[in-house]
Amino acid sequence: MHSHLPLSPSPETSSSPLAGKTILVTRSVGQSSQFSDRLAAAGATVIELPALEIVPPSTWKPLDQAISNLSTFHWIILTSSNGVEYFFERLKTKGKDKSVLANVKIAVVGEKTARTLKKYNIQPDFIPPHFVADSLAINFPESLTGKKILFPRVESGGRQVLVKELTDKGAEVIEVPAYESCCPQAIPPAAEIALRNHTLDVITFASSKTVQFFCLLTAAKFPEGITQYLNQTCIASIGPQTSKTCFDLFGRVDIEAEEYTVDGLLKAIIKWANRGQVTGDR
Repeated sequence: MHSHLPLSPSPETSSSPLAGKTILVTRSVGQSSQFSDRLAAAGATVIELPALEIVPPSTWKPLDQAISNLSTFHWIILTSSNGVEYFFERLKTKGKDKSVLANVKIAVVGEKTARTLKKYNIQPDFIPPHFVADSLAINFPESLTGKKILFPRVESGGRQVLVKELTDKGAEVIEVPAYESCCPQAIPPAAEIALRNHTLDVITFASSKTVQFFCLLTAAKFPEGITQYLNQTCIASIGPQTSKTCFDLFGRVDIEAEEYTVDGLLKAIIKWANRGQVTGDR
């Protein structure tokens, strides 16, 4: 379990691209700190603020029903690592293994989702380009007419665009809650102090929900609104959907990853830092 104390770079990384930068990473409770570790390796001081907690859905019934009727589906679509893990965990609980998926094809959205699937020794049948859900229906490898698709997903607050696009192309999509994401109860003291003192150079968001929950979480501690505490802080987003939520809630986004992955986000922050050092601005 990682502590929420700032991760400081070691002395020999002082010439690193992010030396002297303090970065707040919003992420899921208990999620690996790989991104934080990589920022720290690039010289940044990292403070973590878990802004999302993943929990089981309010009921397993729809997922259990789908699991017992897996042979009636043509495809399963998995759009997040959480979806993969909760789905396979539930398969196991029901006394089944991946052999029940022998005749069902699997489509995954996102590089991280594909990597999580690999842990179960499963090769997806289709990954849309650009790692984005919006390109899934457009690039689908076969006709969707009459196809029955299982979509294990977050219980609330997920996007409906994908389901609509697949349905418009003639598919029957069965959505089942596989997990739920909720807002944690508290802000780590180090994160609160950094926000209050305007000492953050960058704040990172890897999903729309982390933006929304960050605003909810900070509302109690910063009743006058969090935006004014971010006026000297660069807002970094993993992709267009997250950026849209940042615009809605903060009125701006300063960095957007070109490739919508954590690696893409890291590259974009380094690029921004290099640019800032050249022009001399913060």
